[in-house]
Amino acid sequence: MAVIDLEAPFKERVAQALGDSHLAPAIVRATDRLLLVRAKAMGSIDGEKLRSQTRQMKEDVLRNLPDYLEQLERNFKANGIVVHWARDGVEAGEIVRGIGLQNGAKTVVKAKSMATEEIHLNHILEQAGLKVVETDLGEYIIQLAGEPPSHIVAPVIHKRLEEIAQIFHEKLDMPRTMDPTEMTSAARVRLRNEFFDAQMGVSGCNFAIAETGTICIVTNEGNGRMVSSMPKVYVVLMGIEKVVPTVEDALLQLQVLCRSATGQQLSVYCSMTSGPRQADQPDGPEQVHVVLMDNGRLQMLERGYGEALLCIRCGACLNVCPVYQEIGGHAYGSTYNGPIGAVISPALAPEIARFKELPHATTLCGACRDVCPVKIDLPRLLVDLRADL
Repeated sequence: MAVIDLEAPFKERVAQALGDSHLAPAIVRATDRLLLVRAKAMGSIDGEKLRSQTRQMKEDVLRNLPDYLEQLERNFKANGIVVHWARDGVEAGEIVRGIGLQNGAKTVVKAKSMATEEIHLNHILEQAGLKVVETDLGEYIIQLAGEPPSHIVAPVIHKRLEEIAQIFHEKLDMPRTMDPTEMTSAARVRLRNEFFDAQMGVSGCNFAIAETGTICIVTNEGNGRMVSSMPKVYVVLMGIEKVVPTVEDALLQLQVLCRSATGQQLSVYCSMTSGPRQADQPDGPEQVHVVLMDNGRLQMLERGYGEALLCIRCGACLNVCPVYQEIGGHAYGSTYNGPIGAVISPALAPEIARFKELPHATTLCGACRDVCPVKIDLPRLLVDLRADL
């Protein structure tokens, strides 16, 4: 499978993607399976009712965002969590880097996080001399390959088994095998040693609960729980829109998130962190830091694209998009791809025209709107962006 030149103009990236005979079949196989299990999982509940309820909750958050953020900060601090505010990605990166250096960190283990991808945190930390290890298996594979993720939920969706086997052979000095179990076991051994060596863990945040000051990360591999509990310092980078008001709201969002993302009623691990370990607790981090990042989100509200901030990063719109299925994620040239990325990327950017081609990378068929767990009207937003650009 050819590597797409991310620095090339958009049309060249698309041509490179279309010229790869293996790319579209690999993506279609994976997205078809994800859509099948999603449909089955959503069919086990009153999906329409829960989608509407989740949207109403998220709309309430955006209408009252300052109040919920103040409540969240207050309860974070009451729980012993250190709160940092970042206006943009540069500030966020500096804060995380500073926490690592101040605590003498040498190795940083990371759970999967689109927010960290958004600000290119790995590069920032590596430039400061820190070793950064992705611990989600898919993220680990593409880190070894030197590539960014190509899907919000399934970062290695564009890779065939043969390619992954070659990466493991070259980067881990592993005998060639086509057995996924053997490859996973090899990665597990390597990553477990990194957990023991790490001084700092970094994750994103699926949501944070304002009424309790609690961080929640959702994973299927258990790496998020280890990132948040084994190193002495745990840092969370979250967009300011990730707050939810109550525990009940968190449980509501979980029902549609897990079903839409992976077709599960509930992910294997839903890790809740409400502060550093206490004196009577045998384990857990000694410090917990949360970086609340704007990085263009308030600007999105001002520009009239705030509806896209309802997104809970499930990836369902990518799976159903006929354009994404043909060109994959890297052709978009941005951290966020697919229909939601075609809105978020230009709307977040300081100069909205930076990603001016992306709103046109869509058929406006409406399938993305139909599967979105919070009913974001992506076709309307894309048409509006076309007009603004």
